[in-house]
Amino acid sequence: MRVIAHGGAGGSPDEPAPRQATLDEATRRGVDGDTPLGAVEAALGVLESDPRFNAGVGGAVQSDGVARTDAGVMTSDREIGAACSMPGVERAASVARVVHTETPHVFVSGEHAVDLADGFGIETGVDLLTDETRERYEDEDPPRGGPREHLDWLATRFGSGDDRAGGGSADGGEGREGDDGKRDAPDHDTVGAVATDGGTFAAATSTGGRSFALAGRVGDVPQVGSGFFCTAAGGASATGAGEDIARVTLSRRAAGYLDDGLGAQAAADRAIDEFEEITGSGAGVIVLGEDGAGSAFNTDGMQTSIAYK
Repeated sequence: MRVIAHGGAGGSPDEPAPRQATLDEATRRGVDGDTPLGAVEAALGVLESDPRFNAGVGGAVQSDGVARTDAGVMTSDREIGAACSMPGVERAASVARVVHTETPHVFVSGEHAVDLADGFGIETGVDLLTDETRERYEDEDPPRGGPREHLDWLATRFGSGDDRAGGGSADGGEGREGDDGKRDAPDHDTVGAVATDGGTFAAATSTGGRSFALAGRVGDVPQVGSGFFCTAAGGASATGAGEDIARVTLSRRAAGYLDDGLGAQAAADRAIDEFEEITGSGAGVIVLGEDGAGSAFNTDGMQTSIAYK
């Protein structure tokens, strides 16, 4: 098994070493998987449990103070599973796998996805907030009222400053006011993994979304072709400015270059170059193909790990 994983594209973290150690543990867990699908689920499960990453515990908080998780998986036979808007679900990638393997559907959302998780023995009702994420949200003078009031509140918070690159404040993520008076979101992002057993591939991505988003917002991660994609030639997982990733279907673009005969690194480089040219935003992508693994990003950083046996 060969596995590559990423911990999100964005700013440079204050403590890269422990994040890298967790990424390395994730890929070590992944290579013990019995299938590529099992490998990516195992790898992401490690990352979803670590609040240093924006997935599962410690994930981004939406405008109503709730953390909701999203994930998607795809295998090289083009079977797909995705789940989104799940409060209290740490193992979002495992729910996406249930959709992939146990249902005739591609996508399940909200409370129904939470019920599905519970029905298949995936823990629900988990407190995904940490002291840090609670404090950060409360410090932002949370909005009251309905969606219109929430939109007024997030206008100077969501997608501003460095967060347009899926990142956050350069000082490590407490959030700061920039020169334009807008505030940045925390400095961490989506996680993803791609695996192969030498014959088949699987790709998966998991996230808590982006901080200060409108309650119920769903980004690129669980959208097939945007946050993840897989073909017989290989797979890709993307991270970064979610709305723009969805607009250009970044993962589908990267995997398509594998179909065209490019190697994994060349496919990743071309996809990110085109993404930046089209959107002007920041993102990263990991790619795994028959020739090996590749990664590319146009943000300050994107940590990755590769393991195989």
